[in-house]
Amino acid sequence: MDRTLSNFIRSLRMADVRVSTAETLDAVEAVELVGYKDRKFLKESLALVLPKTADEKEAFNACFEDFFKFEDVSGEQKSGQDNDHPDDPQDEQTGEGGEGGSSDRQADEPARDSKKKKSKAKKPNNNLYQEETEADLGPGPMGEPSSELAQLLMANSKVELSMAMAKAGEATDVREIQIFTQKGLYARRIMDQMGLADLNQEISELREQTAITERRLGQELKRRRDWLREQVRDYVERQFLLNADVTGRKLREELLRKVKLSNVEHRNFRLIQEIVYKMAKKLTTLHSRRKKVFKRGQLNVPRTLRRNMSYDGAIFDLHWKSVKIDRPKVFAICDVSGSVASYARFMLMFLYSLDEVMPKVRSFAFSSDLAEVTDLFNRNKIEDAIAKVLRDYSGGSTDYGQALVDFRKHCMEDVDNRTTIIMLGDARNNYGETHAEILKEMYDRSKRIIWLNPESRLSWNTGDSEMRKYSAYSHQVEECNSLMHLERVVGNLLRQIN
Repeated sequence: MDRTLSNFIRSLRMADVRVSTAETLDAVEAVELVGYKDRKFLKESLALVLPKTADEKEAFNACFEDFFKFEDVSGEQKSGQDNDHPDDPQDEQTGEGGEGGSSDRQADEPARDSKKKKSKAKKPNNNLYQEETEADLGPGPMGEPSSELAQLLMANSKVELSMAMAKAGEATDVREIQIFTQKGLYARRIMDQMGLADLNQEISELREQTAITERRLGQELKRRRDWLREQVRDYVERQFLLNADVTGRKLREELLRKVKLSNVEHRNFRLIQEIVYKMAKKLTTLHSRRKKVFKRGQLNVPRTLRRNMSYDGAIFDLHWKSVKIDRPKVFAICDVSGSVASYARFMLMFLYSLDEVMPKVRSFAFSSDLAEVTDLFNRNKIEDAIAKVLRDYSGGSTDYGQALVDFRKHCMEDVDNRTTIIMLGDARNNYGETHAEILKEMYDRSKRIIWLNPESRLSWNTGDSEMRKYSAYSHQVEECNSLMHLERVVGNLLRQIN
């Protein structure tokens, strides 16, 4: 398969665009038909066979723009629709027009960089190849370069340099770069692959020559070597942004899935929200498919035979047994006091992101007095509703006993054998009355009580924690302090209620 297309599909997969083997073969056929000449036509053709969903199309567009920038070694972007500009002096040196190494060709990029450096000659040289500064010999005739990289640099062919740089990048597996600090390492590897050692040796030998033409060549090669190093660093940085930046994001997401939510910095909340939505979308897809399968039911043979008697017994219309399934109810009771507010934030976000498969959720928040916040979520966006809940109900001393009293007063009649109650809190009651008998009544009336405690199990039943009393009247007690725990609990809940 075409290596360029193979690398592009690899980048798409890293950007969370699912590309199957069959779709890869379709892309190969599309490229064989349209080629790479027309960039816009290529993009539209691949967009027909690779991305499927709206999110994937957006990721495809961004990845295509980054991958097919058509940048030459001078960093200039060339779209597939831009033709050569005869007025551009740089274009005259590109491709077949760049030959030889005569002194008449001092208008190329390295030479322009050298003019800028003349005014900065007094500044120290901070690159890796510190050499003793010598007086600039200026323009004039130069000797002939001997090493392969020196000949390439003096040939003024950016196309050949770009090809050599890309070939060296392939040889050094630059696409495997993982973190930004590896940029210098890969840049050095690429330079070595292109023949840096021979070039450095030639520059050292030229500096020792007595002939002015040879020393002038050494100075010019040194300038062009420094210029090439910057181009290689830019190339490595582009490869990092195209490949490793997505990988790094996945690593951060994986870390945030496992880290305690109480330890997440506020600046990472937006990324956490995106992870929650991804996890909810995955669960929605999984359980929506399961519900469709379950809706097929079992064949009602007697009814099918009766309805097909008019067809002389031939089966044309199938009839299925219909079983009425009472839609379960979910009550989410969240402690929003300071110690567990972040956990409540993301659990509520999780539950309300599952609106396609999750039955109607009634939400309650408390630190002392209990309040129903369901309408608040129905009227506002999830983020705004959560912010208002935390602002209005997170104050005060935590009192689980009072919250249970309020729940019995306002909602106990709505609890029946179809009700699942999720309690989220650390059960730290400030040594107040626990009213565990109310939780027992809820336990007897409901289908299931799930208690999610964000504290480590080692901390349960220590200090003012009342987990021993409350866990006795809970069907399921879980340690839940990360998104990974939350996903597992909600996934099990969906599996039980669908």
